Amino acid sequence: MTEDSGGTAESIDPPFGGMTTSFPAGGPSIPAYLQETYWWAYLHPKAIRVFEREWLVNLILWGNMRRLTGLVLDQMAHLTSANVLQLACVYGDFSRRLACCLEATKSQLHVVDIAPIQLNNVRQKLSGLDNFSLHHQDSSELRFRSQLFDRSVLFFLLHEQPEDVRKKSIAEAIRVTRPGGTVIIVDYHGPHRSNPLRYVMYPILKRLEPFAMDLWHTSLVDYLPPYVKRSQLSHRLFFGGLYQQAIIRV
Repeated sequence: MTEDSGGTAESIDPPFGGMTTSFPAGGPSIPAYLQETYWWAYLHPKAIRVFEREWLVNLILWGNMRRLTGLVLDQMAHLTSANVLQLACVYGDFSRRLACCLEATKSQLHVVDIAPIQLNNVRQKLSGLDNFSLHHQDSSELRFRSQLFDRSVLFFLLHEQPEDVRKKSIAEAIRVTRPGGTVIIVDYHGPHRSNPLRYVMYPILKRLEPFAMDLWHTSLVDYLPPYVKRSQLSHRLFFGGLYQQAIIRV
């Protein structure tokens, strides 16, 4: 859903520029799993009023929001006039911090989400910046041409998707990332048995974030396309194993 000097939302070519405030006709519909499982968190009109609070997001992440955001910002170092894709909106100041970081290097941020209510929310949060564009697209079926972006970011998206959708989103992120670029993933992970939060988070996630349990029991490597070699992947755990960062070198 962009309006930029370089092209349309479906065929963006550098140089990027500008942003949009409208949605094209015929955009993707909200998938059933999202309506059934997360309507209360992302689709209900009151959801944004409840969850769009930085202190609440930080509380949900046990005080780790700034640190986890920093894992992504660190990967933006040394970029110049780059094109960065963020798959899915995020509550809190993640998108604004990312856009501000990119603004310093004359780089562009493109945010994709399947829910118009979330895109309208992030547009307001990025008010005053001119280095971003918003796109009403499905992360598992992107309409961008291949090898368009220098970095693709999946920040706490995968735990909200069923396994088949998760695999497609990762594959799509890799497809639209240029050779030599990276796909950056930050999400939940099964915490160490010695981590007391393991026994706190298990019932919470099982009740409210049922798809997140997949990431507790299945290695992220198992969701990668078969053509991705293990040598292309670096993986780190944080906060007693509750969170993970994966970097895929394309």
